[in-house]
Amino acid sequence: MKQKDLISPGRRQLLKGGAAMAVSVAGLGAMSAQAAECSGDKPPHFDEIVDVLVIGSGFAGMSAALQAKEAGASVMVIDKMPVFGGNSTINGGAMAVAGSKLQAKEGIKDSVDTMVADMLKAGRGMNDVEMLKLVCNGTSESCQWLEAYGVEWKPFVQHFGGHSLPRVLQTVQSSGAGIIRPLIKAAKQHGIEMRNQTKLESFVKDPAGRVIGVQVRDGYYFPQERTGKIHLIGARKGVIMATGGFSRDLEYRQMQQPELNGDLDSTNHPGATSEALKQMMLIGANPIHLDQIQLGPWASPDEKGFGTASQFNTIATYPSGIVVDVRTGERFFNELADRKARADAIMTRRDAQGNPVYPVGFTNAKGAAQAQTLEWGLKYKVIQKADTLEELAALYQIPAKALKAQVARWNDAVKAGEDKEFGRPMQKAMALEEGPWYGVRMWPKVHYCMGGVKVNTQSQVLHLVSNEPIDGLYAAGEATGGIHGASRLGACAVAEGVVTGRNAGRICAASAAIELKQA
Repeated sequence: MKQKDLISPGRRQLLKGGAAMAVSVAGLGAMSAQAAECSGDKPPHFDEIVDVLVIGSGFAGMSAALQAKEAGASVMVIDKMPVFGGNSTINGGAMAVAGSKLQAKEGIKDSVDTMVADMLKAGRGMNDVEMLKLVCNGTSESCQWLEAYGVEWKPFVQHFGGHSLPRVLQTVQSSGAGIIRPLIKAAKQHGIEMRNQTKLESFVKDPAGRVIGVQVRDGYYFPQERTGKIHLIGARKGVIMATGGFSRDLEYRQMQQPELNGDLDSTNHPGATSEALKQMMLIGANPIHLDQIQLGPWASPDEKGFGTASQFNTIATYPSGIVVDVRTGERFFNELADRKARADAIMTRRDAQGNPVYPVGFTNAKGAAQAQTLEWGLKYKVIQKADTLEELAALYQIPAKALKAQVARWNDAVKAGEDKEFGRPMQKAMALEEGPWYGVRMWPKVHYCMGGVKVNTQSQVLHLVSNEPIDGLYAAGEATGGIHGASRLGACAVAEGVVTGRNAGRICAASAAIELKQA
């Protein structure tokens, strides 16, 4: 979407001064969800006041909150859902780190510049390079910061698609909960107020245009939009938006990408919607790359949501197996390409009527040895086991002769150390020589929004017209746009969320406090 298309004449008038989009001082008891800006010299009286208010409790939100608390600020975290963590809790818990201790232990030579180059390549050059450098520069130190709060990694480095070398660490739980739970525990121990079922309605701005707080619905029951009691929370130093993406907002995502309709499932939790993004836009935040929405190429049509296949394919199929078209028994793409390349390739597998022809990814017992969801996938028949390649072919109606020939060609490529067919990186490639075999049908699901609001390296949200910071408003994580360009590399969401969250928390906490009044 081009910038000129975003600004209608009416929109230009609305943004000129940003007047009708923040909370009114007068008549607070009768205020509606669409609030008006403070007028005159009389300041609003807030129900509660803190130094730093964080909206969202995922990787970015919890990192921002703890970093701000470390800096001595009083902090509150609010989340509209009944449980904390959002998508981060159900995330795979994998973090891309340039220069980790585990890389050094395995003799892997990596650098920030190499990680930046990999992300630029995946992003098709659309990335905000300065923000990209900020993230990559912060991964190693932030990894150690997480460890200090109790996060534990598996004792090996993984190679995810699109990365030129192995740099991915993963929690021992194979879940983002292995990061979120320690951070929430630490937040509570350090006196950070954690408030769930508290939904952002609008921003409160002073006459100069500074964000000084928010209007919320306290006691909100998702998705019943009119539930809860209207409440005002003030923020002396600033508001940090860590509200994630909008992958589960079918109407809004189709406005950006019409083909991402209801036929495509999403890996996200139900609360991944667009209202917080819209509220930022209403006070002038500059939206960027909203039409860049990522499909997860490791998902299966045989289960809902993130499921068991995603972790199995990430840990086992892609690094240690191959994916074939069931009609030919042959590979058709590089299994370690970036997510966009893989998802685009899989989406081409259709019959003459345009219906999906689900490819099958598979590996053997050796390749699946570290896949923690294997047992559950087998239990629910998302993953199927076969003792021989002939049996695997019969399970998925693949031509057995062609499948065996493909496996033989792959094994030859592994021995030669080069994939001449599709150029797959071979650092951790494994020959597929004996069963048993484990297969899974594959089809992408809507997973991540590369777009959001534009921020600078100080994590300040930038105004659509002036390109200057909106005073008092910060953002981090998936709520922001531009870092990943056209495609996010796997394991870079944790990296982005933790690094940018800490950046926002540190800078917001160091900003000058304003005087606010409490009711």
